[in-house]
Amino acid sequence: MGWKTLDDMDLAGKRVLTRVDINVPVENGRVSDATRIERIVPTLRDILSRGGKPILIAHFGRPKGKVVLSMSLRVVVPALEAALGRSVRLIETLEGAETLTEEARSADVILLENIRFYPGEEANDPAFAARLAALGDIYCNDAFSAAHRAHASTAGLAAHLPSCAGRLMQAELEALEAALGAPKRPLMAVVGGAKVSSKLDLLGNLVGQVDTLVIGGGMANTFLAAQGLSVGKSLCEHDMAPTAREIMAKAATAGCEIILPADIVVAREFAEGAAHEVLAVHLCPDDAMILDAGPQSVARVAKALDAAKTLIWNGPLGAFEITPFNAATNAAARHAASLSRAGALISVAGGGDTVAALNQAGAAEDFTYISTAGGAFLEWMEGKDLPGVAALKA
Repeated sequence: MGWKTLDDMDLAGKRVLTRVDINVPVENGRVSDATRIERIVPTLRDILSRGGKPILIAHFGRPKGKVVLSMSLRVVVPALEAALGRSVRLIETLEGAETLTEEARSADVILLENIRFYPGEEANDPAFAARLAALGDIYCNDAFSAAHRAHASTAGLAAHLPSCAGRLMQAELEALEAALGAPKRPLMAVVGGAKVSSKLDLLGNLVGQVDTLVIGGGMANTFLAAQGLSVGKSLCEHDMAPTAREIMAKAATAGCEIILPADIVVAREFAEGAAHEVLAVHLCPDDAMILDAGPQSVARVAKALDAAKTLIWNGPLGAFEITPFNAATNAAARHAASLSRAGALISVAGGGDTVAALNQAGAAEDFTYISTAGGAFLEWMEGKDLPGVAALKA
């Protein structure tokens, strides 16, 4: 792949500047979900077991180059220590990091204060990157979720130090390479969500790469309307109809089959347990909203999944947040999960609502890989070069 991992590094006695994403939710002064912290533990344990000293670089919120005390990383220290079972010392300033006391050196792990307190971070200022680099001997990037940012700690540092990917970054890159870089075919993608306009680059890239593309959610309504079908009062970007037709034409040229709903679940109100009916896709009443794909559509998606060898999933097939409009997403996700569990399908999913939808369906744990990277995952799927990954290859 062109980038190194921790396996390629001699860590003994080395200070390892490790970029991590521990931008976790906090309630009442305590970390309420430690998932992101737990996911960096393998990297930190590896560095420690091989005699390295992890010096963590992380951001929290968006202080925009100023010290904002409410965005201090101090709040994550107890959760970090609990997850690692090791002592963690927060160093409040770069000056403090440059002149560490003996007491600070005795901590197992050092955590630098919110790197976004410094304007040089988001500006990717070379002088700031050089100052950071002087704090360590090796640079390890374990924050794929920030790899789409060209910041000093995600890209600039790699120009100054021997660099590698951490275990989480490595796992993410290997999963994405398996899904889009050199996939087993047929390659299938499921793309759902509210708006075509927010996923134009994604759809444009995928139709040239995948064999089958399932389009669901509010996005599907725009494609249906572009084909001249009535979608009633459904969420729909009617002004995007020409773009939808362009995407369908590009798919036809590339030999990519697009699967749209064949039947629909409609309701007059968007509410839990709302009265609803299943109709053929061309029969949407003028006063109704399409809120999910119907059972025929799910059967067609399941058949495509049975034929596929690799699946990329981004976004739900309907209004999965409320019953009964979560049925299509749940059924398709569970089918993909069962195929993955049986070893018949490599399944990679990520981005926004996707993780929540797969968790709700009880399907997430059987997917081959679930990315929590959000924006970076989407930009990778769009075919864009990510600065944080490119820097490791340089």
